[in-house]
Amino acid sequence: MELGLFLEFPVREGSTENEAFKESFALVDQAEYLGVPSVWMAEYHFNPGRVLASPVTILSAIAGRTQHIRLGTAVLLLPLANPVRVAEEIATLDQISDGRVEFGIGRGTFPNVHEGFGVPFEESRGRFEESIEIILKSWTTETFSFEGEHFNIPEVSVNPKPFQAPHPPIRVGVTSAESFPILGRMGFDILINPSRVFTLAELKPSIDDYRRAWREAGHDGDGKVGLRIPVYLSHDARKAHDEPMESSLFSMGRLSDRVASYAGHVGTLGDWGAQADRVRNMTYDDWLRDKVAYGTPEAVTEKLNSLTEDLGLDQVMFEINFGNLIPLENQANSLRLMMEEVAPNLA
Repeated sequence: MELGLFLEFPVREGSTENEAFKESFALVDQAEYLGVPSVWMAEYHFNPGRVLASPVTILSAIAGRTQHIRLGTAVLLLPLANPVRVAEEIATLDQISDGRVEFGIGRGTFPNVHEGFGVPFEESRGRFEESIEIILKSWTTETFSFEGEHFNIPEVSVNPKPFQAPHPPIRVGVTSAESFPILGRMGFDILINPSRVFTLAELKPSIDDYRRAWREAGHDGDGKVGLRIPVYLSHDARKAHDEPMESSLFSMGRLSDRVASYAGHVGTLGDWGAQADRVRNMTYDDWLRDKVAYGTPEAVTEKLNSLTEDLGLDQVMFEINFGNLIPLENQANSLRLMMEEVAPNLA
């Protein structure tokens, strides 16, 4: 089982953006000390509560203050960027970190982010697929050219190449059932964010679809499956239930409101109105059962091992501040318990 720490670099109420960076870097330092194998961060735009607009820049800073922890993007939004520039920046990060990059990529979930960059959301899949092809050519060929619907690139030679040969591991974020078989056919490992669509128990059929498509396309192996999941740990079961409640309820409300705002939006997949209603109607105890792993170290170990067996997981990306309202000392405690008392007992 691969373990990774997912961070959102949130701004606490009453604090500054600079303090948000310092607090999250302190958690990264603790993760390095505790032996967390990897740290992951998303790409967020137009979100006053988080300062993750430039994850590659942040990961470059982390590369300079750590020696062992791997540096993951979860995920970099390819439709928003020039793919040649992405190839250059990720290869540079891989070089300066001596090959510690994990390249997690995605289309992006919410239309307003694309629109803010002048990119129509309905073009996101085409831009994403062309971008992957261009980035791989940048890394694996001395020179190349490309002509597509969204990008036209004359013959170029892209440097530097990545430190890792032939390139950093690639994982694609997935949030919709429709995307699982598509990525299986393409032959990419996946990172699942259950988010608005799935309960944990509902993931198995889609994972089976992914692996079936992977095999039918003739790829070797089965494809790696990673899961992002909020965790909260305490030796006191009651505290593990009560302490993250406010933050979790806030996140549930924020998610349902945002999802509802895109019902009927052109280019989206699934019924966003129904998904918003489902999240809105879930109780905290529903969320505890179906979406997160909160509890004592023994209870969290049991839940993660059960999920690993049932879903065939290869990676767990654990989030220690779901909702962004959990005090820093409580996050640090969850991180410590995760690595000292849960991680050694995972299958």
